[in-house]
Amino acid sequence: MPLRQRGTQRRAGCMPQPELRTSSAAWLEGVLSMFEAEGLDVPSLLREAGFDPDSLHRQNTRIPVDEITVLWQLAVARAGRPTLGLHRDLASTHSKLGTVGHAMSCSSSLESALVRLTRYMAVISDATAFSLQPDPRGCWMVMRHTGGSLPIPRQRVEYALLTVLMQCQWLTRRDLQPLAMEFVYPAPADDRLHREAFGCDVRFNAEANRLLLSAADMATPLPTFHEVLGEMQEHLLDDQLNLLGQTTTSTLVCAEIARRLQYGEPRRQDVASGLGLAERTLQRRLQEESVSFQSLLDRTRRELAKQYLAEDRHTLTDVADMLGFVDTSNFFRACKRWFGVPPAQYRARIWDAPAALAA
Repeated sequence: MPLRQRGTQRRAGCMPQPELRTSSAAWLEGVLSMFEAEGLDVPSLLREAGFDPDSLHRQNTRIPVDEITVLWQLAVARAGRPTLGLHRDLASTHSKLGTVGHAMSCSSSLESALVRLTRYMAVISDATAFSLQPDPRGCWMVMRHTGGSLPIPRQRVEYALLTVLMQCQWLTRRDLQPLAMEFVYPAPADDRLHREAFGCDVRFNAEANRLLLSAADMATPLPTFHEVLGEMQEHLLDDQLNLLGQTTTSTLVCAEIARRLQYGEPRRQDVASGLGLAERTLQRRLQEESVSFQSLLDRTRRELAKQYLAEDRHTLTDVADMLGFVDTSNFFRACKRWFGVPPAQYRARIWDAPAALAA
């Protein structure tokens, strides 16, 4: 059964299997309305991608990340523009953050709103990790996407970060001017549309997809602040996270491991400290969830390996370093255990997959 048909059957249920990365149907509806505004025939696009349009309107529907990737690939190919969606009006008009956006608007400041986004991003998409990194000039908004068997299209990443910037402008009612914008992708032949969309110079071939706002912008009070309503929205979002399995200790440990891997293989006591737990407490909680720290370390490395190997800017040595392996031989053995083939062969398989699916 083809991937897209198989995914359509999975969507009949309300919630995904634990290992399946998904996005909310509400968010995808916003993306599809953006495609339509860009002049694309969305019903035809859905048919070609194997989607059942009615499934998008069912309560709590989640869409597998690979199926969204195929939609983006087809849309970019049909539009004939690698900058599809890269316009402020499109990002501000068609994005649908749902309850997460409501909770953000009830926050006291832009920074507190973005903290809520870091906590509840999985409700929008658990294929996307959003984080804040302090900088002497202000704060970086960092976005990392994790694909399934297909690499995430750069257009999805660019549109997502532009959507966050436009949400920040709506929340503050101010025309924010980012201090810097960086993407991991190679520079396009002409970056004019990128500079116009983000309102600043854009650097490519960077270490992360991220946007820098000033400290003054981050401290901006929000005119829609409402403490009680914000707490009510958080309760709703916590329930959704519980349904998605995003509040377990295992999930928190995986996120902390991912954050530390670039500095070497993290120790259990360091991860426990990063989560504000005693090592013994962490061990007990993981035992209650019938999982070991070592298995979570292996799982996190495997997920990140799929992401890094999909990006041609990383050498195999780079990937081994970013996964915290002391030498490449350990990384090669891990890849054969995870994927059945060495990393170079797995990378070739990923790069061949989009052409095969689009055929």
